[in-house]
Amino acid sequence: MLKNWLIAIVVNAVAILAVAALFDSFYVEGVGIAILASFKLSILNVIVRPILVFFTLPITFLTLGLFLFVINAITLMIAQWMIGDAFVIDGFGWAIIAAIIISILNGLLQSLLKQVVK
Repeated sequence: MLKNWLIAIVVNAVAILAVAALFDSFYVEGVGIAILASFKLSILNVIVRPILVFFTLPITFLTLGLFLFVINAITLMIAQWMIGDAFVIDGFGWAIIAAIIISILNGLLQSLLKQVVK
C-alpha cells in the first residue's frame, strides 16, 4: 500500500514537471519541489477534496463531473500557496488547464505502469 502511494506521488510529480515544461505560466523550481507538490496534493486530496466534492455535489452532478477539474484546480492552488515561490501558477485559469493535463497524464502514466509491471 505504501509502495503504491509512493509510486503515485512520483507519477504525479512527473506529470507536474511535464506541465511546467509545457507552459511558462506554470513554474516548478525542480524535481524536489515537484515531489513536494505531489506529496502535498496527495494529502490535500485525502483531506480537502472530499469536503469540496461534498459541498459542490449538485453542480458536479449538473456538469456531469466536469466541475471536478475545478476542484482539482483549487487543490493545486492551495498546494501552490503552501509551497510558495518555488511552485507558481499564474492564475486560476492556468490551474484548471494544469489540472486537466495532470489528470490525463496521471491516467496515462498509471496505465503504462500497470502494463509494464504485469
